[in-house]
Amino acid sequence: MVISKIWRVVLQKNAVSWKVFLLNLSQHVIGQHIMVERLFMGLVTGGHVLLEGVPGLAKTLAMRTLAELLALEYKRIQFTPDLLPSDLIGTLVYNPKSGNFDTKKGPVFTNLVLADEINRAPAKVQSALLEAMQEHQVTIGETSYALPAPFLVVATQNPIEQEGTYPLPEAQVDRFMMKVVVGYPDKEQEKEIVRRYSQSGTQVIKAVLSLRQVEKLRHLVESIYLDEKILEYITGIVFATRNPREYGLDANLFALGASPRASLCLAALSRAQAFLAGRAFVLPDDVRMVTPDVLRHRILPSYEAESEGVESKDLVQRVLEHVPVP
Repeated sequence: MVISKIWRVVLQKNAVSWKVFLLNLSQHVIGQHIMVERLFMGLVTGGHVLLEGVPGLAKTLAMRTLAELLALEYKRIQFTPDLLPSDLIGTLVYNPKSGNFDTKKGPVFTNLVLADEINRAPAKVQSALLEAMQEHQVTIGETSYALPAPFLVVATQNPIEQEGTYPLPEAQVDRFMMKVVVGYPDKEQEKEIVRRYSQSGTQVIKAVLSLRQVEKLRHLVESIYLDEKILEYITGIVFATRNPREYGLDANLFALGASPRASLCLAALSRAQAFLAGRAFVLPDDVRMVTPDVLRHRILPSYEAESEGVESKDLVQRVLEHVPVP
């Protein structure tokens, strides 16, 4: 009880900064409340985000606004079939004057990376991001270079147009903490979008959150209490995707379950969800709210499931229905 009271006081001291940040981001990215919250959660947990949605849903605008509100360096990389790994991470360039090879760093050397339409580049290009996303470093030649901190990758992909696209490798997909499905705004929100962005002139965006404040928020999120029963619930959800029969699920519908990284992501995002709710502890509802974003890209339905029209999102829902809630 004492710890909870102390945490609540600390939260109140820092609440103004992150609430102003979320408010500003929501005002510029209209009608995408879930995407805005998930980007913030990725920021305070250090997790990369995969955004799936049709073009024109403000995914690029959200990233650019996020960078400006934090005064961070931001790079947008357009993934295309002719892109090379060196176009991302950099390469060694021969210097005829010195007779040596100089290192030319690629656009991945920044704080926020927008990998636009990531599934339009072949696997070798997508794989060039693996080391950067996991180890926060890039190896060029025989030398490894640390990436700036914080480092966050947000990738987008179009779920409809599949011509000229390449499926993301499992190792690549698993490195995204969450996959967020971005939908259309409602009618009133779309009217506000037209009203605001049909006016001439650019909107000035000022930074409202410093790197020091972001680090404080990260420590706050990490300090949120995760009870042993909640931990059992989290691991139970992930284990149910690997051992469906133990939880009364049809194992024939699951071709691949979630990795241990899913448990880590689920715990971190549950803490972030509790943080947004102003609590010093995680509830089962927090876990359930973030589970679809953590698991939808980590569960692979079997051919039998596909023949029955069962998608990964349906399997996630079945898992939540069968795992006992503490």
